Amino acid sequence: MVQSENSSVYQELMKDFDSSLSRDGVNGERLAKRLHELSLIGYTEPGGVKRPGFSAEEKSAKALVKKWMAEAGFAVSEDGAGNVRGRLEGKDASQPAIASGSHVDSVPNGGNFDGPLGVLSALEVAEAWKETGYVPEKPYEMIIFTDEEGSRFNSGLTGSRAMIGAVTEEETQQLRDYNGETMEQVLASYGSSLQGFKEAKRDMHELGFFIEVHIEQGKKLEQANQPVGIVSGIAGPAWLEAEFIGEAGHAGNTPMIGRKDPLVAAAAFLQQIPNFPPAISDTSVATVGKLEVFPNGINVIPEKVILHVDIRDIYEEPRDALVERIQKEAETVAAAHGVQLVIKQNTKIQPVPIEAAYQTKLTESLEKFGIAPTYIPSGAGHDAMILGRNIPVAMLFVRSKEGISHNPKEWSSLTDCVMGVHVLKDFIERTMTE
Repeated sequence: MVQSENSSVYQELMKDFDSSLSRDGVNGERLAKRLHELSLIGYTEPGGVKRPGFSAEEKSAKALVKKWMAEAGFAVSEDGAGNVRGRLEGKDASQPAIASGSHVDSVPNGGNFDGPLGVLSALEVAEAWKETGYVPEKPYEMIIFTDEEGSRFNSGLTGSRAMIGAVTEEETQQLRDYNGETMEQVLASYGSSLQGFKEAKRDMHELGFFIEVHIEQGKKLEQANQPVGIVSGIAGPAWLEAEFIGEAGHAGNTPMIGRKDPLVAAAAFLQQIPNFPPAISDTSVATVGKLEVFPNGINVIPEKVILHVDIRDIYEEPRDALVERIQKEAETVAAAHGVQLVIKQNTKIQPVPIEAAYQTKLTESLEKFGIAPTYIPSGAGHDAMILGRNIPVAMLFVRSKEGISHNPKEWSSLTDCVMGVHVLKDFIERTMTE
């Protein structure tokens, strides 16, 4: 929902809110006000936000949420990577904590729900406990991860990767931001350092479980007419770079017979890619989102063409099988068109399936509030995916209007958002007793 001159995020959220959902300490109006206040930090026309990681805007958004966290009773701290942590000790402080959270940075001209909803949902659980006098059985942590979107360095999930120690020293030396500044320079401007960033790695035994609330960024919940759904797994991407090499020539003087046109080969390859994922898995996807032609002249037969293929699945075995199938197709097409092929894999991130036991428990929480369970694989990466390398994780999706995301039109109704908080709160409380 794009803001107009006479409206605000708060006003739009409150228009059709089911106020009966403000109960058990959960307050929809408070959530709406906070989503609105965050929407003003890095505001862009027409109603979007621009809060790159490690920017003054991201830092201001964190400062505002840190204030709310302290008021809710959290002990608040921030590490050298910019991750904000709040902690409630609970009845038994010796136990590993149950944690929830997300991020407040955005893509350029992004929306108001991607990230902030997960942060404020985690906060609203603690607010509800404070209002009702509930003391959790185990420690509860709320986390705001820095630079999830990656718009600063074109390399996302920075804060969560720093937390588990997955950012190498080589990467910190090589990264450059959109201004050409090194990571060391960016961290210094933010108020940290490379050493502080390195020290952000924590003992993951301190956390027993992490759950993230996020907007769906798709249409499955809208199609099912359900406010909240269960993430069945988080896809791990594998990126292939396929370079088809032919012979450049004059477009007018080179006969069609005998040409070795790598763009024709690349086009034949590209056309086949959509056929492979359904044959491998119903959760597999493959996309060519970037294509480079050299020398890219209107009257020149190309010398080479490079395609970048993004391949994803929530399970590693079918994802890798799809990678192999696409590689073989590239080899077959290159041979058929008489061009050379150089193919390499640039990225391979392990998928994170959500354990069946946690999906079952989330199903019970949804059904408690009259929500029919919808199970949705997440094609996008999330901080939960990174933490899932070390600890059990789960995710809840909240319905997205028309599936729009990374756009000022990104919207989830307040009724759906608050339903997500109730499900989160119930799940966390029951998980605390295990």
